[in-house]
Amino acid sequence: MSALYASVGAVAFTRLAELVYADRNTRRLLARGGVEIAAFQYPFFIVLHAAWLVGMLIFIPASRLPNWYLIGAFIACFALRIWAIATLGPWWTTRIITLPGAPLVRRGPYRFLPHPNYVAVAGEIATLPLAFGALGLAALFTALNAALLAWRIRIEDRALDPRRKEAPR
Repeated sequence: MSALYASVGAVAFTRLAELVYADRNTRRLLARGGVEIAAFQYPFFIVLHAAWLVGMLIFIPASRLPNWYLIGAFIACFALRIWAIATLGPWWTTRIITLPGAPLVRRGPYRFLPHPNYVAVAGEIATLPLAFGALGLAALFTALNAALLAWRIRIEDRALDPRRKEAPR
C-alpha cells in the first residue's frame, strides 16, 4: 500500500471515529439543555474535509513518497487535536453546542490557545498535502479552511460570551 493511501485512509478513519464520538456528545449535551448555534455551517465543514481527502487521492500520484519531516509535523498537529478533544471530553463536538451556565474548559491546551483544535486542523490541512508535494492543494484547502474557521470562530465566540462573563476570573 502506498504511503498516500495509508495516510489518507488513517485520516479518514480517525475523522469518522471522531464524528461518532462528536455525535454522541452532541446528543448528550442537547439532552442536558444545550443549544446548537449556526447548524447551517456544519455541512460546509463536512464537505471541506471530504474534498480535502478526495482531492489528495485524485491529484497526488499514489507512488509519490512523502517528506517524513512534514509527516512528523502532521503528526504533531494531530497530537494537539487529540489533546484538545481529550481535554474537552464530553464537551467536544464538531458542532457549536453551548450549555448555558456551564463553566468553560480552561485546562490542557486551552490554557495556551483559545481554539487549539482549530489550530491543529489548520496545520493538518496544510501539512498533509505538503508532505506529498501538493503545494496547490495545501494552499487551496488552507485558504478555504481559514475562511470557514474565521466565520465559525466569530459565531462560536459570540455563543460562548455569556458563559465567559459568568466564569470566575
